[in-house]
Amino acid sequence: MDPKFKVTEQDSHYRHLEKMSTSELLYNINREDKTVAEAVHEAIPAMIPLIDIIAEKMKEGGRLFYIGAGTSGRLGILDASECPPTFGVPEGWVVGVMAGGDTAIRKAVENAEDSKVQAWLDLEKHMINKGDVVIGIAASGTTPYVVEGLRKCQENNIITACITCNNQTPLSKVADFPIEIIVGPEFVTGSTRMKAGTAQKLALNMISTCAMIKLGRVQDNKMVDMQISNSKLRDRAAKMIQNSLEIPYEQALNLLDEHGSVRMAIDSQH
Repeated sequence: MDPKFKVTEQDSHYRHLEKMSTSELLYNINREDKTVAEAVHEAIPAMIPLIDIIAEKMKEGGRLFYIGAGTSGRLGILDASECPPTFGVPEGWVVGVMAGGDTAIRKAVENAEDSKVQAWLDLEKHMINKGDVVIGIAASGTTPYVVEGLRKCQENNIITACITCNNQTPLSKVADFPIEIIVGPEFVTGSTRMKAGTAQKLALNMISTCAMIKLGRVQDNKMVDMQISNSKLRDRAAKMIQNSLEIPYEQALNLLDEHGSVRMAIDSQH
């Protein structure tokens, strides 16, 4: 793909941003953001088979990996880090790997995304294998760290997918399940932390949440396996038990304290 045809690099539809009032800036950014959900909607058919294969592989003991650089890498790490507290899954079931390592989460690491070999080396540290699924995240669809990481995964018979915001990218060509969410030019030209980043976050929310539901980590519409790590969550958990079992709040709290999780507390009464 010729870089000059990247939609994500095309000029903003808006000019002279520095001359806009705060109100104009906000309403124009919001106008662009409203288009993101529709772009994600268009990509749902591509997500369906990916989520099904993720759930299937994870039921067999496999893991889900995200690899990315910059904003895309940070979004992958964020989604992975939220799965254990939200769904009670063990650390290491969903793993975010980022160009430049942990340092790059807070501070850009020069040239990290340009490496063609580092992604595979990073994945090997986790003993990546053909039971796993790897999703490459890159708005441009051309990031060498991500593209070559997925290429190496394919060479090793590991299922690959991608989330990108351009059509027919090098990344899509090395993904068994390419997800292309075309959000158009950014409000600030090339600033893919904006619409592209929002689109990627929405897609990651959908992929991990649906996979966890299919793995039985949600009952009805409740996070019955969530980690009880603070008073707010303890209260939420007790109310789940209270409503499910139709018992007094204090009794629900006692059951929660005795069994340690919403699921186990509810199951203990059946």
